[in-house]
Amino acid sequence: MTRRDRRPWHASDELAARYAGGVLPEPDAWSLEKHVEGCADCASRVSAAVRGTAAGPVLAQVRAAVLAAAPEAVAAAREPLAPAPTRPARPGLSRLARLLWAAGPAVRGAWLPAVLGVAAAAPALSYGAGFPDVRALLLAVAPVLPVAGVALSYGPHADPLYEVTAATPGGGLRLALIRTVAVLAVSLPLLTLTGLLLPASGAPAAAAWLLPGLALALASLALASFVGCRAAAGLTGGGWLLAVLSPAAVAPGGTAGARLAGQLSRCLDGTAAQGAWAAAAVLSAVLLTARRPVYDRPLRP
Repeated sequence: MTRRDRRPWHASDELAARYAGGVLPEPDAWSLEKHVEGCADCASRVSAAVRGTAAGPVLAQVRAAVLAAAPEAVAAAREPLAPAPTRPARPGLSRLARLLWAAGPAVRGAWLPAVLGVAAAAPALSYGAGFPDVRALLLAVAPVLPVAGVALSYGPHADPLYEVTAATPGGGLRLALIRTVAVLAVSLPLLTLTGLLLPASGAPAAAAWLLPGLALALASLALASFVGCRAAAGLTGGGWLLAVLSPAAVAPGGTAGARLAGQLSRCLDGTAAQGAWAAAAVLSAVLLTARRPVYDRPLRP
């Protein structure tokens, strides 16, 4: 069924036979598995097709062994149970629970308070403690925060059901992108607004980090297909910090804040710098698209 064709569909005998024979393409197999979860007729058709293959007698033996090993449990399961009193479902809470699950562990966990803490601490340091170079420090740290959120949002370390969801039609790269969008939707406007509230003090514009933040997040997703989410975040986030902080630390003359602002200007200011970050974002997206099938299997830890 295509995206445009939303009419109900059912599995034909030929489709069920191809699935049972293991020759159905993976996307079609996932679509069929998702469909039979809510369609008893198609589930029966697919079950009959599987029983007709070489695996059918083996499955029948396993079923008979399970039933023979636990007859009391089976009999108890067949007894009708008294309906338990249930509360009517509240659609608002159900929708909120689904949104929180889709947003990922980063938005639900410690990452969000950390971003809020950075956004609150920056004006406090600038106006409360009189630190003049807070915007430069914020621009140096801001691109790393979405990368950390991406690393905390997807992978076996982030989701106890990761191996299950990675093999479903709604999992894999689609789920990783949904959670990345949730991370970016929180961090980009919040940190940019915080930067606008701070004195410039020679640092680039408050929105100058947006393209680098997007490029680093996409690069992390692309590299995760090779080395895993946490290692990819370490490479991209660590590489950014190394490129910004190391030259500022060894540059002669001026205060540390002025040297950091100068290095950020070289990395972020101007058409050439922003064009390079846009190109990096496009290349990362292309690589991620090419590596999409890797997300259909569990990634490295």
